[in-house]
Amino acid sequence: MKIREATSRDLDAVERLLSTSKLPLDGVKENFSNFVVAEDKGAIAGAIGLERFGSVALLRSAVVSPDYRGGGVGRRLVERLLQRAEQEGIEEVFLLTTTAEKYFPRFGFARTTRAAVPAAVKASAEFQGACPDSAVVMTRRIAAAAPARS
Repeated sequence: MKIREATSRDLDAVERLLSTSKLPLDGVKENFSNFVVAEDKGAIAGAIGLERFGSVALLRSAVVSPDYRGGGVGRRLVERLLQRAEQEGIEEVFLLTTTAEKYFPRFGFARTTRAAVPAAVKASAEFQGACPDSAVVMTRRIAAAAPARS
């Protein structure tokens, strides 16, 4: 299993996987340059994306093929995406979920309110209807403040 940056050649396979898992496609194509995929023997086994809004971002489209669930693929995808967010200077990542509220705390995510989400993130397709209003909102701080210089 290889975790790697997504390429344009992966888009169709990722969209099929998202559709099969009944996850929204809104905004996927526009943000696909910020996706990571899990590839096994030439097939896409999972994907996850980051939709960036300045110093904050939305973790989106986390999906693993049913054939690969329970084997650590999702964990590896989330860890790689959070590492990328840190490298890019993202300070906080938000997500919406209807099914994985108990999964994401292991990565440092905690439930929050929609009111606590920055306006730019709330303007995303995910917040504007791609995900239902009943979806749980979670957040995780990423980048530590730069150390003070003396």
